[in-house]
Amino acid sequence: MLFKDLGLSPEVLEAIESVGYSEATPIQEKTIPILLTGKDLTGQAQTGTGKTASFGIPAIEHVDLSINATQSLILCPTRELALQVSTELKKLSKFKKGLRVLAVYGGESIERQIKDLKFGAHIVVGTPGRIIDHLDRRTLNASNISQIILDEADEMLNMGFREDIELILTRLPEQRQTVLFSATLAPPILALAKRFQNNPEIIKIERKELTISTVEQFYYLVRNAQKTEIVTQIIDLNNLQLMLIFCNTKRKVEEVTDELKAYGHNPISLHGDKTQRDRTEVMSKFRKGTANILVATDVAARGIDVTGVDAVINYDVPLDIENYVHRIGRTGRAGQLGKSFTLVTNDEKYKLRDIERYTKATIEKAETPTRQELIAYKKDKLATRIAAELDKPNIQIWTNLLEEYKEKGITAEQIATAFLVKEMKDLAEPERRERSFEDRGDRRDRGDRGGRFDRGDRREGPRRDGRSSDRFNDRPSFRDRDGGERRERPARPRTPNENMARLFVNVGRIDRISPGDIVGAFAGEANIKGSQIGQIDIFDKYSFVELPHDLVDQVMDGMRNNKIKGKSINIEISNGR
Repeated sequence: MLFKDLGLSPEVLEAIESVGYSEATPIQEKTIPILLTGKDLTGQAQTGTGKTASFGIPAIEHVDLSINATQSLILCPTRELALQVSTELKKLSKFKKGLRVLAVYGGESIERQIKDLKFGAHIVVGTPGRIIDHLDRRTLNASNISQIILDEADEMLNMGFREDIELILTRLPEQRQTVLFSATLAPPILALAKRFQNNPEIIKIERKELTISTVEQFYYLVRNAQKTEIVTQIIDLNNLQLMLIFCNTKRKVEEVTDELKAYGHNPISLHGDKTQRDRTEVMSKFRKGTANILVATDVAARGIDVTGVDAVINYDVPLDIENYVHRIGRTGRAGQLGKSFTLVTNDEKYKLRDIERYTKATIEKAETPTRQELIAYKKDKLATRIAAELDKPNIQIWTNLLEEYKEKGITAEQIATAFLVKEMKDLAEPERRERSFEDRGDRRDRGDRGGRFDRGDRREGPRRDGRSSDRFNDRPSFRDRDGGERRERPARPRTPNENMARLFVNVGRIDRISPGDIVGAFAGEANIKGSQIGQIDIFDKYSFVELPHDLVDQVMDGMRNNKIKGKSINIEISNGR
């Protein structure tokens, strides 16, 4: 369907044409007509489907320009996404004279935002925390808000914004249009819709449309210690100029960034610990190409909209399958062909199969190049660069310089050898560097998993069959959900560690949970160190995790409304010893 057939105003149609759009995407075709009627709507849409315009165009058409007040409020999970949405809405409303769009979020001067709000903003796009700040200060007048839109509602719930969202919704006028957009329609989303929406229309994009046809998808089967070396080979062999690398934790982002710098690349990092000033500077460098590799976590990368990204590299397989689509959707945009590469260890093969089933796509296995193939590629690439330099018009300058060096006893062959050493040094001594990274990587890998889950040391970790080792000697009095007693092998008595609390987690072996999954989720979401996590017991339907008492509240808050491998989790303090 064409946009001109959707009943839009001439000004909006002109703006749509100016940005190069003509035909509506499936989510736009299904949702825009409904939203224009003022009905509530819950929509399922992934990154790259055009969902911003799906709710943005109706939001613009919703505004009454004769009223100088906020009429539409859009909530986003991150500052980056709030900026992206507001930028898109400004483009789509540029011919609506007098319509003002404002983004408000933490990390920026609230005084400046207060000034802008006093001047008037018809559409406010913001993060939940900063919106509540303005409501509390009464600098955001909610009395005229007749439309509220939650963008990426599932991500906001995963990030722990449920209470903030509910507070905002209860402080808005009852007579309003409530719109939810989410990558999935999980039970928490549907519960939110049931409580705050009035007979909403539910629009689902079929899963077959989740696959991004403009992205070629590959995976490499690797060891953890090989990952950074493989990334550098991917960059070289595919001649990548601008790329995103995703890691599951903030700590891993910094480690990978440092390692890539050691390989001579120019990466920058982005994660939740960055200040707003740092985040803005990072994105400016990436957009300008002064840094061509952005290493990021999933949450920090929400809202990144940079054209010309050659490839996405999944350094870590995403903890949540849905994030795979979010990640690779950063490349292959605007009809251009992109590539994605996922680094998979032997223990993660099943995750790859889950991703393929979810996306209904085949991810092709790529073979790592041999050392001889890599050397041949480097030689050819260098020869091409040399030939290009020799064709440049100012080559005589350098010929004259060679003559000067010759007079000093330095031959052209010696100069050429020196430059070859510099250019090819990463191939001349890969064993030494790989051993160095492998040593550091193994130590860090064990640290990310609590320091005790390496295959070579099972003394204090769970056995591969999921039962406890001799040191895991207790069984609590919980029943299975179906009411039956567990038929676990009786355990030997154990001595409780008085310095540690024991947490019950409602995921286990049947959910394909590993100790690394639990440690990665706790460390990434609760911002603790993997080495602070103690004993982990994994059973069929549940697990137990030991933590220092002073970290319990932090972990329980950080994991509230979060998932491990796509499964919503519940954490309780276990009294059984």
